[in-house]
Amino acid sequence: MIRILIADDHDILRAGLKHILSESGDITVGGEASNGAEAMARLRSGQWDAAVLDLNMPGRNGIELIKQVKDEFPRLPILILSMYKEDIYAVRALKAGASGYLCKDNAEALLAEAIRKIVAGGLFINQSVAENLTRDILQGRHTQLPHNRLTDRNYQIFLMLVQGMGVSEIARRLNLSVKTVSTHKANIQAKMGLGNTAELVRYAVQHHLIEGDAPMPE
Repeated sequence: MIRILIADDHDILRAGLKHILSESGDITVGGEASNGAEAMARLRSGQWDAAVLDLNMPGRNGIELIKQVKDEFPRLPILILSMYKEDIYAVRALKAGASGYLCKDNAEALLAEAIRKIVAGGLFINQSVAENLTRDILQGRHTQLPHNRLTDRNYQIFLMLVQGMGVSEIARRLNLSVKTVSTHKANIQAKMGLGNTAELVRYAVQHHLIEGDAPMPE
């Protein structure tokens, strides 16, 4: 039996994932966590075959959590389950140490398959992600698009900004101060050479990081 930990800050989603996996026959959810700190505590207190982590939980950002898990449990496979499409965030997650990346929209159909694959030592990624990774390897670096200059925390906040979230809401969701988020926003705009949030949104739409009908922030 494959024993996994699920970490996501939404109770309903964790319940849904448990229901999906209850029909697998070979995967059991041995523990749950609602944030990064809880996830680390659960991992330290038991034996696990894999961890399924959300990228956007309160506190430590998802990429940092992946790195922390791999530092302490280098052999533990990690599957990232995220609201973001695979070609937006997966390369960063895999480079941080994750073994797979699955969009939540595809969880019902692919979750059990993804867990089995990473536990067996494989990678679970879609074709576009594989192509991006191959291009990076061949070039020896990220393509120099402005959003690839952002740190992992910058990138997380950038995606939240372009989805229409304000600084205060982002601060609340990530358990950061408004001042800290405002500083990140200023750094994002400076690194990308863009003057305001509206320009960030236009950039994100042009580069297919969000859908074209995304709400414009006030």
